[in-house]
Amino acid sequence: MKIEIWSDVACPWCYIGKRRFEAALAEFDHRESVEVTWRSFQLDPTLPEHYDGTELQYLSTRKGLAPQQVSQMFEHVAEQAAGVGLNYRFDKVVVANSFTAHRLLHLAAAHGLQDAAKERLLSDHFEHGKDIGSREYLTELGADLGLDPADVEELFTTDKYADEVRADFDEARTLGISGVPFFVLDRKFGLSGAQPKETFTAALNQAWNEANPLVMVGAGEACGPEGCTP
Repeated sequence: MKIEIWSDVACPWCYIGKRRFEAALAEFDHRESVEVTWRSFQLDPTLPEHYDGTELQYLSTRKGLAPQQVSQMFEHVAEQAAGVGLNYRFDKVVVANSFTAHRLLHLAAAHGLQDAAKERLLSDHFEHGKDIGSREYLTELGADLGLDPADVEELFTTDKYADEVRADFDEARTLGISGVPFFVLDRKFGLSGAQPKETFTAALNQAWNEANPLVMVGAGEACGPEGCTP
């Protein structure tokens, strides 16, 4: 079974959704037969490489909300994050364009390291105040993942993987995805948002049963509520 997850590394609900999905997948009987692929999405592609301001200032301006409203939103999201073991620090978040980080995810995917890269990017952004748009940070992350330094350097000297990232954006639009996280199971079932673990469990079972229906190969004597066959 193939599961594609559209998400942005600058999306707080995407990390929470990742944790809830992982909890459901860990208990799924057929988890060894599940292939997970992370797809790129940008909540705000117009962001400059670096934004001169805090996350609170950025969202207040972008959404036209009072700072107090944004602070309350932060508190709610941080509470939900804590419920899945995450320690969000919105006061330390560095606002930056995530496009190059998505290119790094595609590079990592080419080496079977996409999930590890996704985990680090989300954690470093929301829990540790790292600058996901920084060349220095992304180079350090690439080294930590064991990626070839020359391959990581290409992200800053060429447009390698830019087409792949944009293809993910285009595919999201084709599928009608306008918000993330968004989970697509076998291109038949879609789940929007950081759903509860139980919802992910139900979706995994439904998608699996749809792709692997029980085939009756014969019928013999049996018993039921009305009795047994003679």
